[in-house]
Amino acid sequence: MRTKYDVVIFGAGHNGLVAAAYLARAGLSVLMLEKNDYIGGATTSQKLFPDFDAKLSRYAYLVSLFPEKIIKDLNLEVTLCRRSIASFTPYQKGSRSGGLLLSNVAESVSRASMFELTGNHAEFEQLQKFYGLARLFAERVWDTMLQPLPAKAELCRLFSEDAQHREAWRSLVEEPLGRSLEKYLSDDVVRGLVFTDAKIGLLTHPSDESLLQNRCFIYHLIGNKTGEWKVPVGGMGRLVDELERAAVQHGTEIKTCADIQAIDLVSKVKTVKFQLDGTVHEVGATFLLVNFGANVLAKLLGQPYGVDATNEGSVFKINMLCQRLPELKAGRRFAADAFAGTFHIDEGYEEMKSSYRQASQGRLPDQLPCEVYCHTLTDGSILSPELRRQGFHTLTLFGLDVPWRLFAKNHQEVKRRAEQKFLEGLNRWLAEPIQDVLARDREGKLCMESKSPVDLEDELGLYRGNIFHRALTFPFAETEAEVGQWGVETSYDNVYICGSSARRGGAVSGIPGHNAAMKVLEQIKKENRGCGSD
Repeated sequence: MRTKYDVVIFGAGHNGLVAAAYLARAGLSVLMLEKNDYIGGATTSQKLFPDFDAKLSRYAYLVSLFPEKIIKDLNLEVTLCRRSIASFTPYQKGSRSGGLLLSNVAESVSRASMFELTGNHAEFEQLQKFYGLARLFAERVWDTMLQPLPAKAELCRLFSEDAQHREAWRSLVEEPLGRSLEKYLSDDVVRGLVFTDAKIGLLTHPSDESLLQNRCFIYHLIGNKTGEWKVPVGGMGRLVDELERAAVQHGTEIKTCADIQAIDLVSKVKTVKFQLDGTVHEVGATFLLVNFGANVLAKLLGQPYGVDATNEGSVFKINMLCQRLPELKAGRRFAADAFAGTFHIDEGYEEMKSSYRQASQGRLPDQLPCEVYCHTLTDGSILSPELRRQGFHTLTLFGLDVPWRLFAKNHQEVKRRAEQKFLEGLNRWLAEPIQDVLARDREGKLCMESKSPVDLEDELGLYRGNIFHRALTFPFAETEAEVGQWGVETSYDNVYICGSSARRGGAVSGIPGHNAAMKVLEQIKKENRGCGSD
């Protein structure tokens, strides 16, 4: 290793790799330090069940926010595959059971299924109008995500041309999302289906005056101007492999199992001490990029870290390997499609208001909302040919309204109860218990792995299990001082956040990594101009 680099990056998650690829491509010397023995952070794919050749996306699953521009800029050979089904929501109305099936490719299927649920065509038309607001917002805002932060007033002017644009801005930015959602939609199942995108990973509700739900909804509906969530072929690990290749081919040095022991952020030349293979190294750098949470940085610096309650995570994950997909109570006509999109469970609008209240009161809700997703119905390549021939599939359950605070005191017991409740919720809609179709290892143990918010904090450093590192931010400057910044700046010169803790961070996007790299290059140009004038 050298003793001096232009840039040192802490953490080899996908955002850090994006930053490294851009900066190394620009001719800068880049060193990346990763504490784990693998690359990718939360975007890793791993063989969770050693007896089976299946590489599951362990923490993050789908991609919507990763800009096509970054893929083209870095020449990434990544395929994001469209799911034919957007979602399936089983329901029981009196003695009548059914399933709301929304297609990504056939509007007629969605319209007919909505009519079966509601008995009218009006609700489908209203759903289209409501999502139309999000599309208008995405079309105006998406390209700014890879630019310096605009002022709120500047962005607002983009929505001043007509009543529909003004309504899009007001509904998503100015008032609690629940108002417009309740104005447009009448059916509880449909309202709940839509609102899940406003609370996944965070503890919030339709009337939340903090507008946390609005920010979460925007990020789930804005990606590449369509908001469609796609399956990364080969799993998240494939995206990481490509990003690693793009970074390394231009000279980035990556060191895994690196234990950072001390950092100096104040001096003009930053210094980093870290242990690698039992040896302590010290390197200098002009720029430092931080690809982990602000809470982890504060711990390294021996500083306190305290933030408001909106930064708390609220998520429960269960990864499963199945010998086959389970049968549904709703009948065979849904069997081929139910798991192909997002399978919504106990996510009615009023149900989630109730589960939110109970979680806010400090107890595990009686009924836990969740959704299930099957990667292998869209992309079977994460399974070996033998497992595919045998009919194996993966399932991932993503649970809501389970904030970190519920698990903090009695983690293992609450985790066990939460896992049981989520599986019970899934089983209510199945013709057979999910346990009966799960694969078992050679010791007879079910191939199932659960992660609570406490686990996510312990394993990934995510503050209180927040999968976005912090409360998501609006895509504009909140203060006058932020206007024109990249949203990655810290209180230290030449030290920038390149991960999800940055403004406009969160999810698998690469946006903070891109913006941190642009900030570095901008700063170098500025300093070079200053030298030239001297």
